[in-house]
Formats: sequence, C-alpha cells, structure tokens
Amino acid sequence: MSPLMRPFKGKRPRILGRCFVAENAALIGDVEIHPEASIWYGVTLRADGNAIRVGKRANVQDGTVVHVDKPAHLMTSIGDGATIGHACIIHACAIHDNAFIGMGSTVLDGSVVESHAMLAAHSLLPPGKVVKSGEVWAGVPAKPWREIKPAELEMIAFIRETYWENAQEYLADMDPDYLAEWTVA
Repeated sequence: MSPLMRPFKGKRPRILGRCFVAENAALIGDVEIHPEASIWYGVTLRADGNAIRVGKRANVQDGTVVHVDKPAHLMTSIGDGATIGHACIIHACAIHDNAFIGMGSTVLDGSVVESHAMLAAHSLLPPGKVVKSGEVWAGVPAKPWREIKPAELEMIAFIRETYWENAQEYLADMDPDYLAEWTVA
C-alpha cells in the first residue's frame, strides 16, 4: 500500500530526500516535502491551486488537512522543524521554522505563525493574523495569551526529534523503494 500521490495540472508531488509519508496520506499537485519530514496517517496535502511546502524535519500529524487559496494566490508553507498537531486545518498560511500548532487548531488564509511561537490546541487563527516569535495565542478566535515558556520551547524540540525517530522506525519496516518514484535526487 502506498500513499495517494496524484499529479494535478502538470504539477506532481516531490519528495526531496528521505522522509516518511504514511500509506494513507494524500499528496496532490504542487507539494514538496523536504528531507526528514514526516507526514502521518490520514493527512491530506492538496496543492491544486498553489504550492504546499513542508520543511526539513517538520511533522504533520494524523488527520490534518493542508490546502491553499487559488483566488488570492496564497500558498501554504510549513517551516523546518515545525509541528502541526493532530486534526488541524492549515489553509493558505505560513508556519515558520520550529513553530507549534496545537491539536485541532485551524490556521486561516494569510496568517503567519513565526518561529518559536505557539498556537494552543483547538484555537482558530483568523485570516491575516500574525503570532509573533515568543508568543502563545489561544482561543476562538485566537488572541495573544502569554509569552512562550522555556519548557515549551524544549517540548517543541523534543517533539520534532521524537517524530523523526518514530518516522525512521516506520521506514525501517517499509520497502526501500516505497517513495522512489516520487523522490527527486
């Protein structure tokens, strides 16, 4: 069993090195996955109107949907080491390096979560809002809550490394040619 890797209008998903893409994930269109990223079970990355980029060692957890916005020409970028928790909706926005999106959260068009910033679980970040580095936002709609704590920054780093370790264990049980057709040298 392989993930759904579907070209769309001449654009095809590209894997730019060793990474984990779960067997029931769907990558559609102009999707680019950088080395050591992990795309977990039930994730959909649908780049049918613009691009989706997932950075090195980022992890997109189970049940998350990532999409873009064609009319406004907004892509979605998920930076190096970013964590997207379970069951999130990430739409036409920028998640910077080492940012954290809590489980069940929604990030909408034109929003930005800067490096070392956090959106708390089950929050809704409205269009165009910016969570600055060092901030934690929470709520529906999300608003500034407090400064990020050193222990939370450590947790973000721990999750990033743990997800890559888990991904390697999954990869060890798979055919080495699992994603070969989609991997760009």
